[in-house]
Amino acid sequence: MNKAKIAVLVSGGGTNLQALIDYQKKNKASFEIVLVISNKSDAYALERAKQNGIKTIVISRKEQGLTQEEFEQKIIEQIEANKIDLIVLAGFMSILSKNFTSKYPKKIVNVHPSLIPAFCGKGYYGIKVHEEVLKAGVKTTRCNSTLCK
Repeated sequence: MNKAKIAVLVSGGGTNLQALIDYQKKNKASFEIVLVISNKSDAYALERAKQNGIKTIVISRKEQGLTQEEFEQKIIEQIEANKIDLIVLAGFMSILSKNFTSKYPKKIVNVHPSLIPAFCGKGYYGIKVHEEVLKAGVKTTRCNSTLCK
């Protein structure tokens, strides 16, 4: 069975990436994470990937002085070079344009903390969302995934 090649795009600690890595290790996963791309060179997710033998690349608009178009083109080059079947946005804190997303219809999954729209907006990312959900008295919180059109 050919496993789907996955690229995971990250910006921070990489807890969702770690969950995917753990699942891949413990189960007969139909996917293989072959690439992790971060828009931040200090993202701990890069260390998680390296510890698990996964190729990492940093493509940062800010650090590399790229335009949005150049930034996305560099990501596309890596996606194509690594023959990626599915792109997972796991805590990726950079907005991708319609130009980018339309290039990969039904091949981009955006993982985001729940419960949107009740707990979202400026400063609501990562564990903070879950903490706020629980502080508000909501009994459960989880991670939602959205397949981008």
